[in-house]
Amino acid sequence: MCGIVGYIGQNDTKEVLLNGLEKLEYRGYDSAGIALLNDNGMNLFKVKGRIAALRKNVDDMIHATMGIGHTRWATHGVPSEENAHPHQSASGRFTLVHNGVIENYQDLKKEYLSDVTFVSETDTEVIVHLIEKLYDKYEDTAEAFRQAMSLLKGSYAIALIDSEDEDHLYVAKNKSPLLIGLGDGFNVVASDAMATLKVTDQYLEIHDQEIVVVNRSFVEVQKLDGTAVDRKSYTAQIDASDIEKGTYPHFMLKEIDEQPFAMRKIINEYQNENNELKLDADVQMAMKAADRIYIIACGTSYHAGLVGKELIEKLASVPVEVHVASEFSYNIPLLSEKPLFVFISQSGETADSRAVLVKIKEMGYPALTITNVPGSTLSREADYTLNLYAGPEIAVASTKAYTAQIAVLAILAVDTAQAKGLKLDFDPMQELAIVANAMETLTDQKEAMEELVTNYLQAARNAFFIGRSADYHVCMEGALKLKEISYIQAEGFAGGELKHGTIALIEEGTPIIALATQPDVNYAIRGNVQEVIARGANAMIISMKSLEQDTDAFVLPQVHDLLTPLVSVVPLQLLAYYAALHRGCDIDKPRNLAKSVTVE
Repeated sequence: MCGIVGYIGQNDTKEVLLNGLEKLEYRGYDSAGIALLNDNGMNLFKVKGRIAALRKNVDDMIHATMGIGHTRWATHGVPSEENAHPHQSASGRFTLVHNGVIENYQDLKKEYLSDVTFVSETDTEVIVHLIEKLYDKYEDTAEAFRQAMSLLKGSYAIALIDSEDEDHLYVAKNKSPLLIGLGDGFNVVASDAMATLKVTDQYLEIHDQEIVVVNRSFVEVQKLDGTAVDRKSYTAQIDASDIEKGTYPHFMLKEIDEQPFAMRKIINEYQNENNELKLDADVQMAMKAADRIYIIACGTSYHAGLVGKELIEKLASVPVEVHVASEFSYNIPLLSEKPLFVFISQSGETADSRAVLVKIKEMGYPALTITNVPGSTLSREADYTLNLYAGPEIAVASTKAYTAQIAVLAILAVDTAQAKGLKLDFDPMQELAIVANAMETLTDQKEAMEELVTNYLQAARNAFFIGRSADYHVCMEGALKLKEISYIQAEGFAGGELKHGTIALIEEGTPIIALATQPDVNYAIRGNVQEVIARGANAMIISMKSLEQDTDAFVLPQVHDLLTPLVSVVPLQLLAYYAALHRGCDIDKPRNLAKSVTVE
């Protein structure tokens, strides 16, 4: 979603801002802008489109030591230069960037701003005009800012510049992520540490309903009521080189290739020196105490949760429900007596999941977050956290985070089973090591995947993925990958459901991708494939080595039956990648999508 970068110091602000915004491109956006304050006043540059276009518009001769920048993902108002941030107050004195959604912006307009002429359709512009109105009353920027924040309802991350004050940035946060980066003679503001890693690795968390006054040499944090907050900084555990593409044409391809390494990292992190599984004792106790697990997630993480349900139920004998976060938040089902909530999120900032977390914490239930970003909001606010150790994922379409989520869920299931005294007939870490090797084999077969795209998806307007049991869940993820980056309309279905309606959509040449990795449903899914072929479909089967037949389009290296989703998804990721590549799509930044979904 939207991204914020701010800087106050002595160096060339515009390069810090532009470089930072480029690092936030992965979040998804449709317009961008920066504001630079110097002795000549405020200099504002905004464009509809990419940061490359913004760079061309910025005056190279401008030197400033304070500024704010923004990438916008449209919520209120279409993508346009007028709706792009930063926004300014009527007099031009105050300039502001904002992430999130202000729920009561229309009420604020009517009550405080009926005499103001607005130039955009955004809720953000309401905030900056409101601050100016309150400044007229209080004649103090910090107080006007605080009073304005107390009137806002909804989610926000905000950075404000007063053009008559070159020594302070004003920052506030509620429900939307924002960090303060600390430097020597400068400080920065960022939605994500990755934006400013080139200048600092020291960061200060901002909690909800806190205000921060940022100077070149100090940072003051206060609660909304004015109470001072003393909080220690932390070192960001991110290698700046990890967020570069290197020789890869796209981040997505790089991240697909990184999956074997992520798997081995997970193995190393979750075992001790005796190669035995190790998990936090408190997490183990929470899992043992639960009479039912409620997995809460969105999108790709939801699909990983469906696989996790099978793993936990089959290995640990604990009932599991998997819920879409945005639905659960408004329609909480009947809960068991001793539930444990497990939140799965790549970014740890997913707004829909956080809304559920806030509710269940109010109800007094324990929560575990599985995330790729230590220190993220979901991680901080849950009782327990399991890290994915996948490294930064930049492409909007999640790949390595998905397989990392399944691997960590498998480890959680195995640990719970062992804690309950249940015996397993396999060595989980050895089997995950086999998975890592299989992944490496698959990522080396890119030419075969590209040929399958040519044979099955080259001219497709739609496609169907079918599978049974665990394969069905992977098919849902494969369909999501294909449609989100290639724009081919795709759906994943349970093979047995075809005859209950979906088969009506099969016509001559319709692409069907079927997974056959589960021995107990192997013949059933192959029967479903014959049903669609009989109706003209262009069908391919991707099978596990032990189930291979001569007519199968692609054969996967053999892994344990419970862990097949970790390898069967890899060719589906590559199919999506090459389908998008052949269509000339923007693979890492597909239209209308955002990486970190920080609004509900």
